[in-house]
Amino acid sequence: MGYHRAGFEVVGVDINPQPNYPFEFHQSDALKFLLERHCEFDAFHASPPCQAFTNAQKIRGNEHPDFITATRSAFRLIGKPWVIENVPGAPLINPIELCGCLFEGLRTYRPRLFETSFRVEQPDHREHLAKNTKMGRPPKPGEFMHVVGNFSGVAQAREAMGIDWMTRDELRESIPPAYSEYIGKRLLLEVA
Repeated sequence: MGYHRAGFEVVGVDINPQPNYPFEFHQSDALKFLLERHCEFDAFHASPPCQAFTNAQKIRGNEHPDFITATRSAFRLIGKPWVIENVPGAPLINPIELCGCLFEGLRTYRPRLFETSFRVEQPDHREHLAKNTKMGRPPKPGEFMHVVGNFSGVAQAREAMGIDWMTRDELRESIPPAYSEYIGKRLLLEVA
């Protein structure tokens, strides 16, 4: 949604069905789709699965594959502008970090990293003044919300993240559209 608001025609690709995806969608292996059909697109964004880098998975001792290196290699091979998004702790190169406190109306901190093939200015990170809810609980008035795991309050999570069309499972795997809109405005200059 953020890239759409920035001015892009958006096409999504995922290995799993995404029935609520609001734009053209292809169910496919993303890297295979990228290598076969990259000529049809001006720029690329990837959000490889983050589970390999989250603290919760490390604590549990779960193993997950790292798709970031393969994604970066494919993007470099293609040579068009690109973005890779992931969680803090992911092996991104010189990323910027975006946080909900940087965007008017968001009620979640939800820090995310963005590695890009073009320059994007790192905004000044504001102090976290609002209290964060305890994991999984809906926010009290004035609190910011954790939208992770088995959180309660889907309606509050949608409002906190600026997303009104996703289910609970989709929300916990998403980023606020304000983040990709911020990146997308700069990306638009690269493809113009």
